[in-house]
Amino acid sequence: MRRPPIVPLLLVAVPLLIALAGPWLAPGSAGTSGRGAAFAADGPLGTDFAGRDVWGQVLLGGRTLVLVALAATAGAYLLGVPWGLAAATAPRRAVDEALMRPLDLLLAVPSLLLLILLAAIGSGGALVWALALVHLPDIARVTRAAALEAAHGTAIEAMRLQGEHRWRTGVLFVGRSALRTLVTDAGTRLTGTLYLVAAAAFLGIGVSPDTADWAVMIDRNRAGLFLNPWSVLAPALLIVMLTVGLNLAADRALEER
Repeated sequence: MRRPPIVPLLLVAVPLLIALAGPWLAPGSAGTSGRGAAFAADGPLGTDFAGRDVWGQVLLGGRTLVLVALAATAGAYLLGVPWGLAAATAPRRAVDEALMRPLDLLLAVPSLLLLILLAAIGSGGALVWALALVHLPDIARVTRAAALEAAHGTAIEAMRLQGEHRWRTGVLFVGRSALRTLVTDAGTRLTGTLYLVAAAAFLGIGVSPDTADWAVMIDRNRAGLFLNPWSVLAPALLIVMLTVGLNLAADRALEER
């Protein structure tokens, strides 16, 4: 019997628990205007550049980052996987080209520039859709490449000659053949999405400069790194734990398949 992946589970569970349950666990004064001296030793982790309790800001600052990253990654796969499967199973090369070539235009635009443009003209969930759009070309291309061999192999031809429905051949059979590759890609893709969300918050895209956010905390408190290291290290460590843990968990899941 394999030992349970304790390390990946802990690396993922700790930042997720803090991010999702943190707003309910945060002290009542964490989100208010009550402030003390900047970079003081008050509280378990001291205070930040604005004199707010760092621990309270850590508890409040992860939910948006995590939920936006998860929603954007899920949205990207909901769009990209069917797109890639449609291109891989297209009966004519012209259809394949018509589906894939427009995505090259998105690949030519730098990710952060696209985020800035789309987030600036939208509001609310604009950042989620902007991130999904950033990942759409890569996911569609990975899906197409992983499914192409199965989509034009002898097994699929035999299934078609037997009168199997296109849904069964094109989605269930071909899609299943690409599943292992997509699981591997999902681990690194979510890590990349977390990076983009953090980078967007770091640059002030879609968030207030004074908001409680892990990435914003790193940006705003870096000038006082040597006065109170925890104001930067605490949110940075949680982001690193989550990204490393997700990749380790994805690798372990592939090993057990």
